[in-house]
Parts: sequence; structure tokens; C-alpha cells
Amino acid sequence: MFIDSHCHLDFPEFQSRLPEVLANMAAAKVSNALCVSVDLPDFPNVLKLAQDHSHLYASVGVHPDYEDTPEPSYDFLVETALKHPKIVAIGETGLDYYRMGDRSYASMEWQRERFRTHIRAAIASKKPLIIHTRSASEDTIKILKEEGAQQIGGVMHCFTESLEMAQLAMEMGFYISFSGIVTFKSAKDLQATCMAVPLDRMLIETDSPYLAPIPYRGKINEPAWVAKVGEFIANLKGIPIQELADQTSSNFYECFQLDRSYS
Repeated sequence: MFIDSHCHLDFPEFQSRLPEVLANMAAAKVSNALCVSVDLPDFPNVLKLAQDHSHLYASVGVHPDYEDTPEPSYDFLVETALKHPKIVAIGETGLDYYRMGDRSYASMEWQRERFRTHIRAAIASKKPLIIHTRSASEDTIKILKEEGAQQIGGVMHCFTESLEMAQLAMEMGFYISFSGIVTFKSAKDLQATCMAVPLDRMLIETDSPYLAPIPYRGKINEPAWVAKVGEFIANLKGIPIQELADQTSSNFYECFQLDRSYS
């Protein structure tokens, strides 16, 4: 069985077809999925999904791309993470300088401060981090180290950065998660990184509704299609698909501190 370690089932694309999406998961032998929070106004919907479905989990956090949204406090993140047993992680959080444009480095300090708040809350609540990083690898690693994120670890989600960054993250106890991007013909560098990441440090995800893997590229992604990501990586590494599924599922339970019997 596969596990989708990162999806957004609360997004509008799934509002009218959630039963179908969950049925597709089961048909594709995807046993579990982690529904990831991106802002506070929509967080109750993320939590409800996890509470209503035994095989879904939730996180709490605010994405670095969401600038004009209520800011999460340290107290809120810690208290919420500890209050609800289906919340298994803090995030997604991190840094994204891709859309910085003409703005100065100093103008992105709000992102760095938000990131630090999430890391501190993760350590206090003993919940792993879900890290989003884009065009900000140096600062991401720097802040993780400064804040002691190696105490709790987590996952570098939808990884597209360099092998060097992957190695630095793994040294701090983070897993590296690959999405449908790794299946794209243009993703040769990422495929090389995937080859180099040990199987016991790897997760797979959809980031649905985005980034549908080949052969569904361009369509609305869904958790069932994490199986296609897993199949591609297994073929890339030259290992049985079942081995890839078993190891990445085991890694999921280890990363998010879950008892397999609870799933």
C-alpha cells in the first residue's frame, strides 16, 4: 500500500467529489493521506477531514506564500497541535523567494519570522515539520540549524532543490519527499537527486490538486495518483514497486510518529 504524505483535500477542487476521490484512493491501494494546512481560515476544514476519516491525518500551519492572512502565533500552533491527536505535523512552513520579484531581501523578513515561529512550535509540541522551500535553500537550511530543527526533524516536501540541500536536510533528520514532478521528462536533475536519496529517507506525495504525475499531467491531481509517483521511482531505482511502497509507508509512520495499528 502507498501513502500520500502531502495533499490538500480541503481545496475547492475536491468539494463536490470527495467520496469519489477517497474511493479512488482505495482502488489504487493508497491507504492513508496527510491533509496539509496552508492558512488559518481554512484550517478547520483540514482538521475536520482528518477527524471524519480514520485514514486521513492533518497538519496545522501557514504556507509562506500566504502573505495577507492571519498570522499563526506560537501559542496557537502548540496548543492546537497538542489538543487534536489527528494533527501529526506543523506546517506547511518554510521560505519561498520565487515570487519575491523586485522586492528587497529585507522585505521578506516576515516569512523568516513566520518560519521561526513554526519551528519553535514544532519543537515544543514534539510534532515534525513540513517544509516548503523554493529559491531559498540557503536561508532555509540556515534557519533550521539556528532554531535547532534537528531536534524534531520532518519532511522537505515536494523536493526540487539540489542533492547538496537534500543531504544537509537528511543530516538534520529530515525525509525527502518527491511529487509528480519527478516523473516529468524535463526533471532529469531531480531524477538524479532521487536516485541518490536513500530509500529509507524518502517519502512520496501528490501535493494534489497540483502537479499530477505522468500520465495525468495537466489534470487535477488526487491522492490515488501517488501510486504513479511510487511506480516511477521504483522503476528509476530498479527495485520492485512493492519494496518502494513498503519502505515509503514505513518512513511515513516513522516521520510522523504514528502507530501503524492506528491507521
